[in-house]
Order: sequence, then C-alpha cells, then structure tokens
Amino acid sequence: MIQSFCMKKITLFFVISTVCFNAFADDFDMDAALRATYENCIGIDGALHDMKVKAGISTVVTGVGTGLGIGATAVGIAKSKTDDILEQKFKTLDVLSYGANPEVETVSSEDFLVDLDRSLDDVQIDYEVDTNKGDTPKEDDEQTRQLKEKSKRLGRWRTGLLVGNTATNIAGAAISGTNKVQQSLKDQIQNCVSAVKNLHNAIMQAKINNEDVTEAVQIESACKEFEYVDIEKINNMATGGMVSSVVGTGTGVAGIITSALANSDNVRKDDSDQGKKKEKNLNTAANVLSAGSTVASATATIFNASQIKAIKDVAKVAEQCTEALK
Repeated sequence: MIQSFCMKKITLFFVISTVCFNAFADDFDMDAALRATYENCIGIDGALHDMKVKAGISTVVTGVGTGLGIGATAVGIAKSKTDDILEQKFKTLDVLSYGANPEVETVSSEDFLVDLDRSLDDVQIDYEVDTNKGDTPKEDDEQTRQLKEKSKRLGRWRTGLLVGNTATNIAGAAISGTNKVQQSLKDQIQNCVSAVKNLHNAIMQAKINNEDVTEAVQIESACKEFEYVDIEKINNMATGGMVSSVVGTGTGVAGIITSALANSDNVRKDDSDQGKKKEKNLNTAANVLSAGSTVASATATIFNASQIKAIKDVAKVAEQCTEALK
C-alpha cells in the first residue's frame, strides 16, 4: 500500500513537471522567441517616422505663424506711432484755429500800422525767411492726407498678418492634436518589451545547451532599450503644442476683429474726443492681442520642436531594433 502511494506521488510529480515545462517551453525556445520578437518589434520605426514628419510640419507651420505675429505686432506699433503724429498735427491745427478766432484778443489796426511803418525792412526779411520755414497750408494738408493713408494701410496689414497667424495656429492645433502615440502603438511597444525579455530567457537556456546565440544577443541588445523609452513625453509635448495653438487661435481671432474695427471708416472718421479715444483704445487692444497670439505661436513652436526630439529618441531605438531584426 505504501509502495502504491509513493508511485502515485511520483506520477503526480512528473505530470506537474510536464505541465510546467510545456507552459514555459516557448520562453526558452530560441526560434519561437526570435519569431515573437520580430512580430512585436518590427514596424514601430515606421509609425514613429510618420509622427516625426507631422511634428516637423507642425513646427514649420507654427514657426511661420510666429513670424506673421511678430510682423503684425511691429506693424501695429508703427501704426500707433503714425497715429500719434496725426494726433499732434490735429492738436496744432486746434491751436491755430483758436488763434484765428475773432474772440481772441488781437493787436489794434493803429498799432499794427505803426509797427509796420517802423520796421518795414525787418518785416520783409522775416517774411522771406518764414516762407522757407515750415509748410504751407496746402503742403500741411498733403502731409496729413499721406499720414492718414499710411495709418489706414498699416491697419490693413496688421489685420492681414493676424489672419495669417490665426490660420497657422488653427493648422498647428489640428496637427498637434492628432500627432500622438496611439494605444495600439503603446501596446505594440509593451509587447515588444515582453518578447525581448522572453528572448533573454531563451538565450540563457541556449547558452546552457552550448548553442550559438550571437544573432539573438545582437537583437536583444538592440531592442531591449524599448523598456526605457518615454512614450508619454511625446504625447505631453503634443498636448502642449495643441493648447498653445488653440490659445493663439483665440487671441488671433479677437485681434482680427479688433484690428478691423479700429481701422473701419466709422471709427476713423469720428473726430470727437470720445471717438479718438475709442480708436486709440481699439488699436492698443489689437496690438496687445497680436503680441499675445505671437507668444502663443512661439510657445507652440517650442513644444513641437521638443516633441520632435522626444520622437527621435524613441525612433533611434526602433531603427536599431529593426536593423538588427533584418
């Protein structure tokens, strides 16, 4: 009876050993481990290459947007300076108008004739000098007209450049929002890491069996770095670029509306104090929004450039692994 019991225990031991061996056999089978590594690791570099291209396009697009935003801001500042010169001219005209007012105290005709008689020669000299100084009313009107046209033209340029900046921000947001590591690629990388670990076990067993493991060691060495890549960094940079571009889009749209309104005829032709103040405030707001949109574009460009670097770091591992698998 004791002998029968012992035989049953021995049989059970062999059954359990056989099951365990079969369960882990694939982990130590070199051909199976190499095949699994190939199936799970090949193709990752191709997916990352597409992401790198998209990140590069997004960087160029937002970079162009940054340039357009800088241009819009610079033009807005130039317009403000032109408007300041116009304002000074209007103030000068107001003073001259006040001096010509009949209610303002003037010299009597008798005194004027006495002074004229006493210094006729001096007056003639002063008159000749004065005609060479300053501008005649006609010339002054022409300068004012040119300044108004310049201000109007600069306003249109600012609006146009803001339209371009906003368009690039919209495009940048669309590209960055979709240029993320998808779950399928994440799963493939994780499966690749697991396959390489199984390959490591198979290599250890093959060494015990005195088998040639040269090729398998090269593949393991090239592909094991997937365990240390930072996939989330790629997605974080994409999110940062998208958010920055969305902010730039918002400020850009607001800037377009404000700039167009400030440059409209209804606002520009209102010469009342309140109208002039409104125009100045609108121009200031348009310049501030233009600067904000520029900063947002520049920030998005930085995020996109950082994403390119993060993708390159992972792509380098993928390329090495794919090359070894070939």
